[in-house]
Order: sequence, then C-alpha cells, then structure tokens
Amino acid sequence: MESSKRSLKQSLINSRILPPLIPAALVLLLCFSGDQATSVPPDGNPQLGTLIKEIASEVNPEEAMQYMRRIYATDRWFTFPKFRETADYLQRTMKQNGFRDVELVEAPADGVSQFGFWTMPLAWDVKQAHLEIVRPAVSAKFRVLADYRQVPTSLGMWSGPTPPGGVTAEVVVLKATSPAAIDKENLKGKLVLTSTNPAGIKWQLARKGALGAINAFTENADLKDGRQWINAWGDKGWAFTKGSSPLLCFSITPRQAAFLRRLMARNSKVYVKAVVDSRTYSGTYPYVTGILPGTEPEEEVLTLGHTSEQGAQDNATGVSAMLESLATLNRLINAGKLPRPRRSIRILAMGELYGSMHYLTMNPERTRRTVAAMCLDTPAGFYHLAGTEYTFYMDPHVAKSYVDAFILHVAATYLSSLRPPRPWHWRPFTPGTDSYLSDPTIGTPTVWSYSGSGIHTHHNSEDKPETVDPLSLRDLSVINAAFLYSLAAAGEPQANWLAQLALTRGEEEILSAAAPVLESISALQSGHELEQTLAEGLEKIDYQVDRESQAVLSVMRLVPEARRESVEHSLNSLRREVRRFGEEQSDRLRAAANQRGAELGIAQPVVPTSAGPDEKMAEASAIVVKRKRFGTIPLDELLPDQRDGYPSGAWDIVAITALYWCDGHRSIAEVIRLTRLELGPADFDFAGYFRFLEKHGYVEFLKR
Repeated sequence: MESSKRSLKQSLINSRILPPLIPAALVLLLCFSGDQATSVPPDGNPQLGTLIKEIASEVNPEEAMQYMRRIYATDRWFTFPKFRETADYLQRTMKQNGFRDVELVEAPADGVSQFGFWTMPLAWDVKQAHLEIVRPAVSAKFRVLADYRQVPTSLGMWSGPTPPGGVTAEVVVLKATSPAAIDKENLKGKLVLTSTNPAGIKWQLARKGALGAINAFTENADLKDGRQWINAWGDKGWAFTKGSSPLLCFSITPRQAAFLRRLMARNSKVYVKAVVDSRTYSGTYPYVTGILPGTEPEEEVLTLGHTSEQGAQDNATGVSAMLESLATLNRLINAGKLPRPRRSIRILAMGELYGSMHYLTMNPERTRRTVAAMCLDTPAGFYHLAGTEYTFYMDPHVAKSYVDAFILHVAATYLSSLRPPRPWHWRPFTPGTDSYLSDPTIGTPTVWSYSGSGIHTHHNSEDKPETVDPLSLRDLSVINAAFLYSLAAAGEPQANWLAQLALTRGEEEILSAAAPVLESISALQSGHELEQTLAEGLEKIDYQVDRESQAVLSVMRLVPEARRESVEHSLNSLRREVRRFGEEQSDRLRAAANQRGAELGIAQPVVPTSAGPDEKMAEASAIVVKRKRFGTIPLDELLPDQRDGYPSGAWDIVAITALYWCDGHRSIAEVIRLTRLELGPADFDFAGYFRFLEKHGYVEFLKR
C-alpha cells in the first residue's frame, strides 16, 4: 500500500515474486544432524545439539506467556502513553532478569525528525471514542458501531478528534477507490464507508473534505465480530506526521458492515454521531535495549522485534520470546552450565522500523560491531492449526551470509528432535519488518522468523493472548537463544565449520539455479532458443557461484583480526570448491543444450548467445547511483500522486532489492541485471525510478 503502513505480512507471504515454501526436507539434505554439529572447541562452547538440549530444558514457556500477556495489556491500546508503560515494564523486567546496561531510549515523536529517510510520527493519545447510528432509529444491538473503551481497535490509530460534544454526519459508501472515481464523489463533511483499507486513500479523502472513514475492510471476513486495526493514518505514508490531516477513523466488524449496508440500501440517508477525544502532539517513541555481556564485549549479536502494536501475536509473542531467550541464557551462564560467550548478546524492543532506524542512527559504531541479528516479529500459533509452523526468511542476495545456512541448521537440529518432529520452512528475503539490517549500508546479516496464527488474526481485534500456544513460544525462544549464543561464542574453529555449512547450502542453491534451466532446455524447439536459454542459464550459475562464495567468506567477521589472513587462505579452498561445483553445473547445461540441439538436427555445439543490445541499458550503463542515507526510501514526504507512479520504497521488493545493489560503483545497468538475477523478471522501470529518486534528492548520480 502506498500511503499506509507496511504491506500486510500475509500479502508478503503470498507475493507472486516469492517461490513456494521450501520444505525442511530439502534443507535437511544439506544439514548435519544435531549430534554431528561440531566437536567441543577449546573455549568450551558446546556442540549445537548439546547446547539446544541445555537451553530447551531451561526455557520456561509459562514465563514467556506471562511476558506476552503483560506486553499485550498495555500495547493493545496503541497510544504513546501506553507505549511508555510497555517500555517501563520491559526495562524493569530486563533488569530483574539480570540484563546489563539496560536503557529506555526516548526517540522523538515530533512528526518531523528523520532517521534515514523515515520521518518520525507525531505522538498520539485518546481518552474515549464512540460511534453510533442516530438516524434512522435502529435496535440497540446495532446502534453502537464503535466504542474504544470496549474494543480499542474500534478506533484507527492517529484518528483525529471531534468537538467536545461530538459531530453528526451522513454516511456514504465509497464504491470505487481509484483517484478518478473518488474525485467524482461528494464527500465533504461525510463519513465514508470503505471496503478497502482507508489508509491507502486517506490523502484523497482529506483532499475531498471528508470528515473521516468508517473501515469495513478486513483481512479475514470469517471473523464476523473482529475489527481490522487501522494503524496507518498519514497523508503521505504510514505514520501521521506534521501536516497530516486529522480525519476521523473508525473500524467496524463484518457483521456491523453488512447491517449498515442493508440499512443504507433501505434508506435514502443514514446519519451517525461520532465522539472522539484524541490528540496528536510532539512527544517520544520509547524503546528499550540491554545486553548479556560477553568476555570480549567489543562485538555483539542482536535480537530485535517490535513493540507498540495491538495484538498478542503481533508482536507481544516476538518480544516475549526475545526476553525468555536472554533470561534463559543468563540463568544458564550464572549457574555455570554455559560459559560466558565472547560477544555480548543484545536485545532491542522498539517501535517497528521507526524505533530501529533511530537506534541504528544513534549507535553507528555499535552497529558496525554487530556480527549478526535475528528479528522476531511473529505469531506463536497452536500446533494443531495449519500454517503455524515457522518459516525463516534469509538475507537478500547482496548480503549472502553463513547466517542463512546456520539458522536453517539450528531449526533442523531442534525442530527435528521434537516428537513428533515439527515442520518448518525457509524463504528468500522479503521486506516488511525490522529484518532490513542486512542492507549493505548497515551491514548486519539478519534473518527473520515468522509463522501464521492458524486462524488469520493479523491486525485484528481477535488477536488475543488466548490464541498463543506456549509450545510455539517455547520453540521460538529455544531457536533464538541457540542462534544468539552460538554466534556470540563463535571463534575461529566455529568459523571454519560455519564456512563448511555455507558451502553445503551454497551447492544446493547452485543446483536450484540450474534445475529449472535444465528442465526448460528439454522443451525448446529452435537453435535460437537454445542459444539464449543456455546463455541465461550460465549467467544464473555464475551469479549464484559469486553469491555463495561471498557466503563462505562472510565467516571472516567471526575471526580475530590477527588471524584473518591465515583463515582467508584456508577459506579460498572452499571458494574454489564452490566454483568447481558451479562449473560442473554449467557443463551439465552445455551438455543438455547440445543433446537437445542434436535432437533438433543441429550438428554444431550450441553457442550461448545473449539478447541484442538495448538502448535503455546503454544509457543505464553510464550512470552510477550513490546512496545518501542508510535504509529504504519510503517517499513519506510526497503524496502518492506526486510519485510519478513509482511505489513506496518502504515495502516494494523490487525497488528495495535494486537499491541494495547500489554501492556507488555499480552502474544502473549492472543493478538491473543483478536484481533480475535475484528476483527473476520484473516489469519495473528501474532507470526511471532512479532518475525520480535523484530528482527528489534521495540519491546522487555519478557519471562513469
């Protein structure tokens, strides 16, 4: 969505760009069993299987559930004073659990401050909000449409206020949501009933003088009495910033929406009375961080996840699992069951994206020394419900790392040890939460764990603590703790093993690149098709070899600086193995193409031939993009109709991937090539998009 909060996570999961879920069975082919993980190194770091057993025996799911319930109790009201109460609780809890250097940080919520290119929201508070039908008369069952004190999601976040006595207004149905259709509507002074998320059209409602919106959109129409949470109400983007219009925003249930539509069909006009006692103001957006100190605390590993949303599954679960992970490790360390790791382990619980952007800006040196991170923004649904297994999202290709192979190995080791074994999946990088630290301008390899809630309650009033499964919360805590501790403790011996793990996964990735090309070759009908397909296939394999070589070499961050030259020399043999494996797959493609050529009566070997020259690519070859700030570009300083048709760079996978490939040296043409190799064909005006960004001052052009 252009002018709303991030794309809904469920939409991201179903995105056409992403391939089907990759089942655990494939990954198990390239992962050792837990008992074979590694021998006990000289520093005493136990092998992974033993470590996981130790952690699993100590994790307290009921304690994690208590954390979750307490976070939900305040965040469910989604006001900034309540966010502060949550932060105060987290600060106390971290200190009580023995975390060190615990800080409650007050980021500005003033509607103007920027971190990266993200503009901070204004703070918001509400005392009460009420919406009821006043004409025609209706039964008491349906008269009251919204009451914030009864169901907080009855009111949209950042909803504007009414005069103290309230306001009576006509309700109108918005039948079409295109800019042209809305422009024809008479909305002045009216409350607009929408069947799509009103956040995406709020700027148009404001332009037409509407009083506000009554949301009837829902991600799950089966939740007849659930209310979709509208948490985006800025005119130019997700957050309500300075200059945004203080329109009203209510949210009603599918049952109420059906009644209201029937009522409007039977009557020429329907009027409601709205009372909202809310305010926006310049305040703070609090977040909390703390550490388990390491013996060599110059470096850190990080777990982060957002607070400040209304649901138990989104994301009181993620934050509670982070707390339990570190609390468990601290108990084991203090009891002498685990040695203190080299690196410190940091927890960061903050407002989504806005909080993490502020943290990264304020701590550049600490960020530079953070070797890996895991983002927990996820439900913990009941085992017996379909779709509640965990999926692990990888780094983007530009930041390919051993961390990808390692989190899959942790998941395989733990989840396959359960009885019965618990299924799990992996998928490529996708944006939508605080997993963006892999951005090369930040440089922290970051993976993200996510699952469904079984019954889809994302951003819905039905997202409640009773839908959380302690077993899933336990699993999340164990996996997170094992991931963090292992990398915090890792030294040169573990770096060598992790490089081997990255090599094994890399070979599987190269095979995955070659397989569809081999399949397509067998169906080609001409020499020209064979030449082009062979060229494309060889390019894909070369690309994948380069990416997997980087993943192998990425373990260098775990090696003491004095030993890096020696370790790099030993890693070169593994990188040669990656190249050799890639060459074998390239030979397979050539052999398959020649065989198919012979079947078609072509006597000569197939010569790979790329497509002809492209004038646009020639122009793009002369321009290099230099990024000005870290992070994505949400365009939240521009109204959607000022963006020349380009998407918000906050959520769009193609725009984000292309931006990440811009390193101040690659031409736009090379960025386009790499983005297409990572994502596949994309109908996107890359050169036009970067010219648009340059025009508005977001990037700089360097001429070759």
